[in-house]
Amino acid sequence: MANVTNNRPLSPHLQIYKPIPTMVMSIVHRITGSALYVGTLLVAWWLMAAASGQGSYDWANWVLGSLLGKLVLLGYTWALLHHMLGGFRHFMWDLGYGFGKEFSTKLAIANIIGSLCLTVLVWVIGFLIRF
Repeated sequence: MANVTNNRPLSPHLQIYKPIPTMVMSIVHRITGSALYVGTLLVAWWLMAAASGQGSYDWANWVLGSLLGKLVLLGYTWALLHHMLGGFRHFMWDLGYGFGKEFSTKLAIANIIGSLCLTVLVWVIGFLIRF
C-alpha cells in the first residue's frame, strides 16, 4: 500500500487556511475571554482598595487614572463588550439559528463593529457623567 500523505501535511495548520471573519472572531472571542480574567482581577483590586481606606483607594484611582491605566480600562471595556456580543452569537447558534455562511459572516463583522461602537458609547457616557 502506497503512502499517500508524502506530499501533504498530516494536519493542516493556520498557515494553510485563509483567515475569514468567523475564524478570526472565534480566535478573538477566546482571547477576550482570557483577557477578562486579568481585567476582572483589576476590578477586584479596585474594590478591595475602596474597602481598605482612603489611601489605598486614592492610589488605585491614581494607577487606573494614568494614561496606561486608562488604556488598560479601555481594552477591558472593549473585551467585555466584544465577548458579550460573541456570547449572544453563540446563544443564537445554540438555539439553532444563524448557521448560513453569509449570515454567519455578517454576524462576525457586526460583532467587531458593534463592540467598537459600544465601547466608544460607554466611554463617552462615562466622560459625560464624570464632568
